[in-house]
Amino acid sequence: MDFVKMHGAGNDFIIINNIEERIPECKLGDLAEKLCHRRFSIGADGLMVVDSPEYGGDYKMRFYNADGSFGEMCGNGARCIARYGYEHGLAGKAQNIETIAGMVKGYRETESLYRVRLNDVTSVKKVNVSVIGKTIECTYVELGEPGIPHAVVEIPGLTLKDKEEVRELGKALRHYEGFPKGANVNFYDVIDNDNVAVLTYERGVEDFTLACGTGSGAVVYVLTDSKSVSGEYVRVNVPGGELFITVSDEGLYLTGPTAIIAEGTVNIKELIK
Repeated sequence: MDFVKMHGAGNDFIIINNIEERIPECKLGDLAEKLCHRRFSIGADGLMVVDSPEYGGDYKMRFYNADGSFGEMCGNGARCIARYGYEHGLAGKAQNIETIAGMVKGYRETESLYRVRLNDVTSVKKVNVSVIGKTIECTYVELGEPGIPHAVVEIPGLTLKDKEEVRELGKALRHYEGFPKGANVNFYDVIDNDNVAVLTYERGVEDFTLACGTGSGAVVYVLTDSKSVSGEYVRVNVPGGELFITVSDEGLYLTGPTAIIAEGTVNIKELIK
């Protein structure tokens, strides 16, 4: 089975072309869990599967988390798969990508810089959450339909905080019973004008990742709504680098780097022993 490994600001993915491989959908979750293991396999935050379109798009994207669970959509994954789609002749510089959460538009800006129009914000709720003996003010945001769930939480001085304490809080919020689907937990700190630090505890990875595209979009959407940032090409500093978010009447846009790390063949017989 052929694969390509890519990352977008450190958020890394394995991409397979299921138009060619024809792996049954019922086996993709288990395959994702095996491929994404960082000791016994290639290792990644998730598996991106390219498949034939059903609703008029250029192709369909299916996303599986590292634990094998199915994800509605992945922003950085969509940017990476947009580059894959362009370079493998599946789409042009502007493309329509089918996802379970709705159609995502991808754009080639330069050889490695890609922009996607994220799924529309479909739900926003301010909630007080009680976990691990603390009451946390957060904003619950969903993107797309069915919605990608995000909790947005401010932590002043985020980059200076004890990471284990923040991880404990992230884990508790991710499993908070008031979030029926769980949530990706996005901690943020506004550094200065249109410059934000974000750290995300991701559902399905069950730990911090180096970047989360939809999470960064959710944070900037909330901050734009409260007029804390302008919403125009806001810089988001994540552990893996920089992303840029624009909130406009036309939609929510995520721009950032992509990198092709490796291309090769998976030895399926050894992998599934």
